[in-house]
Amino acid sequence: MNHTQTLILASSSPRRKELLEDLRISFEVSSSNVDESFDASLLPEEIVMDLAKRKAASIFSNQKNAYIVGADTIVYYKGKVLGKPDSREQAYSMLKQLSGSTHSVYTGVAIISNGNCSVFYEKTDVLFWELAEEEISHYLDTGEPFDKAGAYGIQGVGRTLVKRIAGDYYTVVGLPISRLIRELKAVGFTIPF
Repeated sequence: MNHTQTLILASSSPRRKELLEDLRISFEVSSSNVDESFDASLLPEEIVMDLAKRKAASIFSNQKNAYIVGADTIVYYKGKVLGKPDSREQAYSMLKQLSGSTHSVYTGVAIISNGNCSVFYEKTDVLFWELAEEEISHYLDTGEPFDKAGAYGIQGVGRTLVKRIAGDYYTVVGLPISRLIRELKAVGFTIPF
């Protein structure tokens, strides 16, 4: 007898929600409000996996029979984590730094179910074009950079800043979807395809 399985995305990110909706899998969204501070001495993959796990765990405590997916994405450049900018100046500074160079985007994912926890991360390298001042200003005017790690969104207008990527595009968007599907299957969640 097959019990109905519940999948919960522990994220308020509209991009992550959209990626899962595209797969036509039924799921619920339950935003986790965990403290997202981290120890800067950790490796970038440790930071994203730890944050993803914290987000999933915070929802799991009230949803013991569900499969909870938590995710976290950071932009990593020259040994520093570039989070979401607090101001236009900070967003400008981030984009100026990334201009003409390669940075890495890490997304960590945690799946918690039946007390089991599966955690993984993916890393994608992103090369930006050399950005002119007016290009950065125009992009800031769109308002897009302000809720995104590294001050850009690859799925929006920010795609015009990107010269090339090496790795999974969806890792940069915030959810490495093909790996997630394989990991969900591995922990016993039924994927209809």
